[in-house]
Amino acid sequence: MTPQEASKQATDICRLAPVVPVLVVQDASTAGALATALVAGGLPALEVTLRTPAALDAIREMARIPGGVVGAGTLLTPADVLAAKEAGALFGVSPGATDRLLDACEDADLPLLPGAASATEAMRLLERGYTMQKFFPAEAAGGAAALKAIGAPIPQVTFCPTGGVTPTNAPVYLALPNTVCVGGSWVAPANMVNAGDWAGIEALARDASMLGR
Repeated sequence: MTPQEASKQATDICRLAPVVPVLVVQDASTAGALATALVAGGLPALEVTLRTPAALDAIREMARIPGGVVGAGTLLTPADVLAAKEAGALFGVSPGATDRLLDACEDADLPLLPGAASATEAMRLLERGYTMQKFFPAEAAGGAAALKAIGAPIPQVTFCPTGGVTPTNAPVYLALPNTVCVGGSWVAPANMVNAGDWAGIEALARDASMLGR
């Protein structure tokens, strides 16, 4: 897969909904119900971060849910890419980007949303062919004002800002012409997941699905 093809697929996934849930799954037994609730609420693209021992099993469970498009977040190494692909991930997300990681994703035919936090990083990825990128850490890197400023001289690149995005500031990001969607964890709070409050999570997802529209 070429970077251009990968970036086109990543863009299509990002356009499915205004919010991509960023999920830290502690117990894979909750993954199916969690994915079902989020998809039912209108958020089909799901990022499961590889930060817990349960993450790969969670991806396997979520990959079975009709209507869901499950990806793996926090990809750091080629080994992460292969493990995510084997588990059923349909896309990957990384906090930054290295040549080894980009090579691995391209070799594995795994569309990647690579992270950038500056104009230089965005330009390096654009030079390689990645026009859809993750702006991370969004709030710490200057928030919507910084992303707007980056977009002025680099309009070819669109972003999914992630990191500190909330229901309050998400509409500000989504109003920017270079923002396709945002990544956020608020749609699946740990207390609701632990309580099995799937109806509550579906309601949060439904609200999030209407942001920016």
